[in-house]
Parts: sequence; C-alpha cells; structure tokens
Amino acid sequence: MDIDNGIDTTEGSHLSWRQVWDRRMARHGLTGTSSSGTASPAPTPSRVADIVAAMCGAHAQVMSAAELSIGARLGGGTRADVRAALDGADGLVKTYGPRGTVHLLAARDLPMWTGALSALPSGPNGLPQASRLTDRQTEEVVEAIAVALADADEGLTVEELSDAVVAATGPWAGDLVMPAFQGMWPRWRQALHLAAHRGALCFGPDRGRKATYLSPERRLPGFRPAPADEALHSLVARYLHAYGPATPRQFAQWLAAPPAWAATLFDTLAAPGSLRPVDVEGSTGWLNAADDQEPDTETPAAGTLRLLPYFDAYVVGCHPRDQLFPGPAAARALSRTGQAGNYPVLLVDGTVAGVWHLRRSGRKADLTVEPLARLSAARRRALDEEAARIGAFLDTTALRVTVGPVTVGPHA
Repeated sequence: MDIDNGIDTTEGSHLSWRQVWDRRMARHGLTGTSSSGTASPAPTPSRVADIVAAMCGAHAQVMSAAELSIGARLGGGTRADVRAALDGADGLVKTYGPRGTVHLLAARDLPMWTGALSALPSGPNGLPQASRLTDRQTEEVVEAIAVALADADEGLTVEELSDAVVAATGPWAGDLVMPAFQGMWPRWRQALHLAAHRGALCFGPDRGRKATYLSPERRLPGFRPAPADEALHSLVARYLHAYGPATPRQFAQWLAAPPAWAATLFDTLAAPGSLRPVDVEGSTGWLNAADDQEPDTETPAAGTLRLLPYFDAYVVGCHPRDQLFPGPAAARALSRTGQAGNYPVLLVDGTVAGVWHLRRSGRKADLTVEPLARLSAARRRALDEEAARIGAFLDTTALRVTVGPVTVGPHA
C-alpha cells in the first residue's frame, strides 16, 4: 500500500493485514466454506445483481469467467441463473465498465457507472496520430451510435452499427486503421467504449453467435447518467467498501485513470470528512468515514479456501500486490508485467496460494490445482468441497479433481 507520509493517523484507525483480508473477503461474499450448512437466498436476478454490485462489477471479457466469479459468491444455483439475470431492470447489464473492458454490472447501478466513467479524463491513445479520431470526430461517432440505437428495438450487430455510423458521419469512420484479433477494425470503434460510458449503448442479447448492442433505455426506461460529482463520490464509496483501505493511486489503477486526478478526487472527499485514514501495519489507506464496522464483526477469512477464475474482481481490485500475492505467488500468478487476473487462482485465507486449471468435455470436467505449498488434510477437504461447488454451478455430471505438484517458479 502506498505510504502517505503527510497523513496523520495517530488518532485514527489501525488494522492488521489479517483484519484487512477478513474485511475484504466478507464484503465480497467469499468467507465461510462451501458446506457451511447455511441456506442461501434464492438465485433470483435481483440477488445476482446484489452480488455484482458488492464486487463493483464482474469482468466479462470471457463470459464463462464472469459466470464463475459470480458463482463463487452465489452460494448455490448454476450459470443459467447468471444468464437469466441479463434481462430486466432488476438484474444485470453487460457493457463497457472500468478500464474500458467488458463487465457485468447491476442494471440499477448503470446511472452511477455512466455518470462516473464519462467523467474520467481521457487516457493515452496508443494508435499512430493518423489513425486516431479527432475530438470532433469522436463526438460525431458517439452521437451517431446513440441515434442508431435509439430506434433499434432488437439491437444492432457490430456490422449493422458500423454501417449506420459510417452513413451518419462519413467514409473516414470506416477506415480500417485499428489492429484487431483477425485483421483491422474501422476507425469509429475507438469510441465504442466511450459511447457506453456516456450511456449511449450496452450489450443486447446475442443473435446467434453475434453480439448485439442496445440503447440502455431499452433495459431501463427513463435511463439517464447520474450527475458526475454525485456518481464519482458514490463510486469511490463503493470501491472503498469492497476494497478498502486503499489509496488514490490504487483506485486510479483499478479505473485506468490518471493518479493525479484520483488524488484530487480523494482530497475533495477527505476535506468534508467523507473519508478517514487508516494505518495498516505502517502503510496508510482510506476508508469511508461512515464505514465504522469493526473488523472483528466480519466473518473471518482464516480457513477459507476459494478457487477464483480469470480476472476475478477480488484479485484485480485488491492491493497491494505483494500482500495479495505473497512470496512465490507473485512469480506464479502475476503476468510478467505485474498484471493480476491472467491466471485462475487458489485463494487461501484471503491471499493467493496457487493456480488452477479447468478442462471441460461436454458435461464432464477435469480440475487441476497447483498449490504453492502442500495442502493439509483439512484444506484438501475444503478443496474438494469447493470443486464440488464449481461442478454443480457448471452443471457437470462428472468432475475429476487433481492436486498437481507444488509449483513455486514462474510460468513457462
């Protein structure tokens, strides 16, 4: 955690890292064991939305990983329950969220998200100057997207939307200048995530194997982005509730926003007393001032074992990395550039303790776990319970679990 030497926490709160992990795990719905015996609430769309709201969105670039992220917190149900929530105002919406990446968000929170994300400063554009959109062209594209989707009851595929944008703006919008997975994308697609951030589009139901885009008003009649200041303050509060104590720099990294901008935002909230500093074993972070829940009232994470998928929100959003990925975990489960989320992780007591892999063939699956230290008999039992939960969530008929050799080196 960043150390803010100018902040006096002498009379403030003090937490241990153990208390921090207990706090974060509880607020992500990841504490306890798979066989706790406690009846879970029915996996209705509103219940699924509650889970996603608490974790500040589920990364959904890989939809199966997003489903598993939610399933880890659902306490029952299957991936079909998550998919069923992608309909109606009380469930989920799929759109471009933090870092400009595809996320599942609680539909009721979309005004806050669009109000906040549309207020973020523009980040760097890695394309050559000649390939970029100008500010004026960007505005034209966003407006063309909004107009095209306003009358599209069933949504538009990306090809249909491209035709509409080029027709409304000009041939320049269709120039193939963006490197893509299997070729080049048209120039206008640089503004696709910005249009979502401004509330002009979200994802609609797939049409066969093709994604579609909708106007958010089709999902939320009367939808409008919330005012920027109100939305940003709400987003900071949500983030600190789920991931605090945290610093402005960590918040900026989570959003892919400039650190200086985030520091100013935190200053505006700290001045009237909306935030309070907290010392964590010599490092200083921030919590919401109104968040006065004592850590010993949280469900302890000690003894908890979880299997989290690619880009799970807990792994991506929690800092500092050297505490979340202790010792050899950093070399094993972070990318070479230090990015979190590139590997599914074994989580023990709130921190990363290995990686895992899942291979499916029809309704059968093989799950292999590679721990960084030998698992005790109790933890092996917890692993079997966790694997059974995943198997039930995925509706498998047979799941084979293998604990691989202890691996402490980096990925090949």
